[in-house]
Amino acid sequence: MIALSLAEIAEVVGGQTHDIPDPTVQVTGPVVRDSREAGPGSLFVAFAGERVDGHDFAAAVVVAGAVAVLGTRPVGVPAIVVDDVQAALGALARHVVRRLGATLVALTGSAGKTSTKDLIAQVLQRKAPTVFTPGSLNNEIGLPLTALSATEDTRFLVLEMGARGIGHISYLTGLTPPKVGLVLNVGSAHIGEFGGREQIAQAKGELVESLPEDGTAVLNADDPYVRAMASRTKAKVIFFGESDEADVRAENVRLTDTGQPAFRLHTPSGASDVTMRLYGEHHVSNALAAAAVAHELGMSADEIAVALSEAGSLSRWRMEVTERPDGVTVVNDAYNANPESMRAALRALAAIGKGRRTWAVLGKMAELGDEALAEHDAVGRLAVRLNVSKLVAVGGREAAWLQLGAYNEGSWGEESVHVSDAQAAVDLLRSELRPGDVVLVKASRSVGLESVAQALLESGAEGEVSAR
Repeated sequence: MIALSLAEIAEVVGGQTHDIPDPTVQVTGPVVRDSREAGPGSLFVAFAGERVDGHDFAAAVVVAGAVAVLGTRPVGVPAIVVDDVQAALGALARHVVRRLGATLVALTGSAGKTSTKDLIAQVLQRKAPTVFTPGSLNNEIGLPLTALSATEDTRFLVLEMGARGIGHISYLTGLTPPKVGLVLNVGSAHIGEFGGREQIAQAKGELVESLPEDGTAVLNADDPYVRAMASRTKAKVIFFGESDEADVRAENVRLTDTGQPAFRLHTPSGASDVTMRLYGEHHVSNALAAAAVAHELGMSADEIAVALSEAGSLSRWRMEVTERPDGVTVVNDAYNANPESMRAALRALAAIGKGRRTWAVLGKMAELGDEALAEHDAVGRLAVRLNVSKLVAVGGREAAWLQLGAYNEGSWGEESVHVSDAQAAVDLLRSELRPGDVVLVKASRSVGLESVAQALLESGAEGEVSAR
């Protein structure tokens, strides 16, 4: 964080100082909410949760070097006391962002946010110091913590913004007002909470409504819901996509023999060839979005193409492709799932496993509301249509719907199987995997199927398979 005295912070957040001998002492380190991350010069934010109360760790963080605690009560060590810790954290982030002078890039969408954010960050880092959201910490707590990690030399701040309802993104943009706003897509993620795609589009479009007149809205020309958001902003609009009308577009899209996308990138400043290290054709749209942002921030087509070609995956459990010593390839995409990302992952599996035996180990997609049955059935059917060798549906009712869709689409009923839990999936794979097989593991985060991927990788290294 940029250096601020405890007195300044107290004024910004409207707090009272307690047990602070010298209010001019500065916070020079990170702002953290996990006591294990506290270190010299840091500020510890004490949230009181249902199971853990951060205030209980106040003494320990000061011993670790924290300058003070931001909390809701005195704790016997230097503290700034406020009525609402979350509101205070947001106010501090807003203050720091205003002082930074960095260009703030915000992005949202139903699918691909984190992968695209990682691509944007890796491209912009070529131009100037860049700070970006770690993982998918994109909510009212994670976003301000990311903003507060910026320092005086930060030139680009790339923030992922999530939403579970109308008004959420407006709140986030109020804390960290963007200059460039990117909307990737409007899909069915969280549709059960929103109530429909129109409501999702309304919420996502709050990002472009927040942009200033001298800002830029980067919109997906291939998504009609996103394209329509052009009318909701006073900022300049630039479109990306595979459409001929897109300002930043891809031509000659293809997959390499290993399932990695390659294409000819076209921007208003020129064209250049890209061959990505990431897996799956869905990353073309993510790459175009990143390229459009980079173009608007002054990078050439050649610079962007080189950066995209060298960019890797920065966030765990997102299309992590690992080959075991015995030739079994494990694709761990278990961080989360929705219908759009499930379809993209299955198509990537088909491309990676071309000419090999393929397995799709899938679990439920959460928060789909009334569309849950139809969407799970459709994913099961798609697995068969893509000639995935076998679908292993893991879990309860939603997994049964996946398996039934595959069963009804298949010819002999042997294309799919339903198992009760992760250990049952591991036991099945242990008995049937052969060298050269490709295994995709994917489900919503709550299912925890990363344990299957981990067990498979441990099996390849140690000769023993077990889910933890």
